[in-house]
Amino acid sequence: MTNKKGQVIVITGPSGVGKGTILKNVMEADKSLCFSVSATTRAARPGEVDGVDYYFVTRERFDEMVKDGELLEYAEYSGNCYGTPRKPLEKLLNEGYDVILDIEIQGARNVMKTFPEAIFTFIMPPSFETLEKRLLKRGTETPEKMALRLETAKRELECFKEFQYIIVNDKLEDAVEDFKAVIRAGRCRCSEYIKNKRGI
Repeated sequence: MTNKKGQVIVITGPSGVGKGTILKNVMEADKSLCFSVSATTRAARPGEVDGVDYYFVTRERFDEMVKDGELLEYAEYSGNCYGTPRKPLEKLLNEGYDVILDIEIQGARNVMKTFPEAIFTFIMPPSFETLEKRLLKRGTETPEKMALRLETAKRELECFKEFQYIIVNDKLEDAVEDFKAVIRAGRCRCSEYIKNKRGI
């Protein structure tokens, strides 16, 4: 692309809040954005493609990646492990792309330590009842796993104060425009201006 170094954009929030749908719409409209594909030990859902939606790996392989320092961040969520491979992310940033990380809250906290200059956005549901309906509509979990996800979501919703930007996903089109605005604001930060040596 250019000699501009890209920035890390983190989007997080409880499972079922609609992060993936927001991202799909935003990335279709902005070709300078790239998606950081996470590694996970969970099984692929119908329609998911290895290397596109996630890198689906065994627990043993995931543990090797952690041990060898291959992951920028990693976390365990609802019995499955998730992590961000470091090398593909760094390659995209050096090529000038802004890279979006769709990660769990624990992973977002880890990125705050390694990339404090990143943009951190928390997606909220309009209500917990709405979130519960969205999760149940998926029909991809056993009742036991669903109960665990809902309990986890309750705790996660209390974490919003840790993040720079909050977007309530009530109407999808509004949430998409809000996230586009967050990205534009990040590109206009003084730190980005200095990092890329613009100016007189």
